[in-house]
Order: sequence, then structure tokens, then C-alpha cells
Amino acid sequence: MQRYEIIVIGGGAAGWAAAISSARAGKRTLLLERFGYLGGWATAALVNPFMSHRASDGETLVGGLYKELRDRLAAEGSLLGNSFDSETLRFVMQESLLESGAQLRLHTVFDAAKYLPGKKISVVTRSKSGVEEFVCDRLVDCSGDGDAAAALGAGFESGDENGVPQAVTLMFDMGGVELEKVMTYVRDHPDQMRFPKLPAESEPAKLAEGVVSVAGYYDLIAEARSKGEYQAAGELIFFIGRPHKGEVVFNTTHVGNIDGTNAEDLTKAEIESRRQMASIVSFVKKYVPGFEKSYLLRSAEHVGIRETRRIFGDYVFCADDVIEARKFGDCICRLAYPVDIHAGKGDGYTKAEGRQAPNVPPPGDWYEIPYRCLLPVGLENVLVAGRCVSSTQAGHGAIRIIPACVAMGQAAGIAAAISLEHGVSVREIDNTMLMDSLRAQGALV
Repeated sequence: MQRYEIIVIGGGAAGWAAAISSARAGKRTLLLERFGYLGGWATAALVNPFMSHRASDGETLVGGLYKELRDRLAAEGSLLGNSFDSETLRFVMQESLLESGAQLRLHTVFDAAKYLPGKKISVVTRSKSGVEEFVCDRLVDCSGDGDAAAALGAGFESGDENGVPQAVTLMFDMGGVELEKVMTYVRDHPDQMRFPKLPAESEPAKLAEGVVSVAGYYDLIAEARSKGEYQAAGELIFFIGRPHKGEVVFNTTHVGNIDGTNAEDLTKAEIESRRQMASIVSFVKKYVPGFEKSYLLRSAEHVGIRETRRIFGDYVFCADDVIEARKFGDCICRLAYPVDIHAGKGDGYTKAEGRQAPNVPPPGDWYEIPYRCLLPVGLENVLVAGRCVSSTQAGHGAIRIIPACVAMGQAAGIAAAISLEHGVSVREIDNTMLMDSLRAQGALV
């Protein structure tokens, strides 16, 4: 049995940040991760790019460890706008975590958790080393699925009013793309694009050197589908340029009615989404200008899961918090990202979506995520961070993005350390102390 002050479950964006922040606070910290690398869906599922961390007027809303991560990627030449190189991300997250003094165990799957006398927590894992037990004073669940919190008895919900979660997506990269040719077609066919809508004087060569983000090709898809040459979901394709020239990542496949905590459903999702991927690859090579010489570069190792368990917390974040730009005395993160929900049926992107006004805060304003969303009802000495935090489905649609997950993880790690330092529960820590500590680590709260 190995003992730690703080154990973090899951090495995605939230878990990475939680482990670093608690270790920097001087606490003996262990991060447990089931894959052989860090990054969570940003690496295993190729989720890209970083979604916006700014208000509509350009004001920066998220700093701290998120800024550190961006700075390290930029130093490696692996960041273009918000698009990042997934392989570099694995490395810089690994190195920054180890530099913090946190201990890392990869290839280790969470299995069970229970309370011990004195409210210490036992965590049981499975790996090539067999079944192991770790004991901690504070547990931070950044598993994405709320696995540890649920095992300890936390309540949760998933999906919409019928229990249907958001559709899942298999991301994939293509190389050999002639981006100048792509942007020429985009400029010349604005009626075929959801975005961007480019003015006639736009220079494709210059556009190709920057951040490319394209969604559309309505008529081309309709034509291919009528000939039996397109079997993917939706009425458009969506791809984003990578930092390396000629590479793009596709966020287009959609599979619905998938429970991301059910192995049979996940198997179905992997099979169906790869079939959709194959159809999209064939389609773009035949129909889309600029993709004639392209090739499938890589596909994600795991289908991307947008939503599973949302743990019931002391506060439930909702869509009104976004739209009304609500502020909180226990703020741990500021955002202006809209409510973004992918239909659970798996219909994919449709033309109609482009005509809907997004649910966003007022221009130049932002909303805040309260610390209470990280506190599971009925549990002591446990925090959650990342996409399993307390929220409605609509609220979750706004705060599940990488910048928010990093900010929530950073707050959870600091809060766990403060509670140990002062001998109080994670619910009893002083909000001012938490916010001061976050600011000392560069957070913008």
C-alpha cells in the first residue's frame, strides 16, 4: 500500500493541471493515468484546437497553467493560433508534470475507491503490475467520467432529459493538403460554406499560411451522397489546419446514442466512426479541391467522448449562467465560450445549425465557473474537475473545453493543497485564499 497526500485520477487537461498545482504547493502527489501518455482527449482522441479563451473583444480570460502550456508549445513551434501539435503536447505535458515534483503512473486503470477510517481514501487500480492499492488524504477525480466520485457514492446524471448524451466523434488527420487551393475554392464558393465567408479580394496564399478553419461543401456532399459515395453523418465537413503545413484535422464523424461508460457502446462507436472516416477520406480526395493528393495521416486512438457522468455538486452550472454572464464569489475560471451541444442522435452538422444564434454572454462580457461545481454532494475530501463537474447538459456544453478543464484542474489541485495545509475540508477552505493562490500561479480570476 502506497500513501500520498493527494491522488489525481486521470491525466487529461484537468488532471495534469491538478497534479502540477498540488505538487507545486509542496504536497506529495500521484497522478494515475490509464493511457501511456498524458493529454486525455487532446492526445488520445486528437481533439483540436484549443477552444477560445478570450472574450469577444479579445480580452484574455484564462491564464495560469493554460498559458504555460501554450507558451511551451509555442517555444517548440507547435502552436498556430489555437491549433496545436498533439505529439508535442504529449511531451511538454509529461515534462512539465515531472518538473513539478508530482509522481506519475501510466498504464494504470482506476478500479475502485472507498473511504477508510479518518476519511482517508483507498484507491484500487489494475495494471500489468496487478491489483494495487493507494491511500490518500485528498482525491481529485479528473477521469472525465467521474469514475472515482461515482464509486464513492456521488450522484450523477448523463445526457438530456431522456438520458441521451451528446454524440461522439472520431477525429483524424490528413496530410498532403494543398491549402492555397482549398482556400481558393472556399473564397469562390461562399454559398457552399458555413464558415469562413471570405470577401472576393481575399488572398488564398496568405490565408493558407495562417489558421485554416473550414466548414461546408454542402452541394459536393449532396452530390456524393446521391451517388452512394458518402455515408458519413451530416450535411457538411469540418476541418482545421494543424501547425505543420499541409496537415488538417477533421472533426466531422458523429455517432449517436452512445454511453461512453459502456464497452459495447464504445465498440459500436469505434466501428461506425471509422467507417464514416473512410467515407470522408474517399470523398475529399475525389470531390474537394486541394485534397487530390492528400492521404490519411493518423486517426485517433480513441473515439472522442463529449459527455458521460456529470457529478452532482454543491452548485449546478447551467445555460443561464452563460447567457446572463453570471459572476461568483468563488470564481475559479472565466469564459465566454458558447453553449455547444452536439445532437445525441448523431445526425452530424446540418445546414440548419448555421442559422441558429449561439447562446453566448453579451458582447465583451464573460461568465464564471464557481468552485462549488467541483464539490460532489455527500462526499468529503474529494473534488472533481474537467468534463465531469456539476452542470446541466447545456451548461456542460459551454465548460467542457480544454482551457476550462485546465483552469478547473488547477483550482482543484490548489484547493486540495490548501485544505491539507490548514486542516480543513475542501468545502471549508477560504475563498479569498483560494483565489489569491490561483492568482499567484497566474490564473485570471
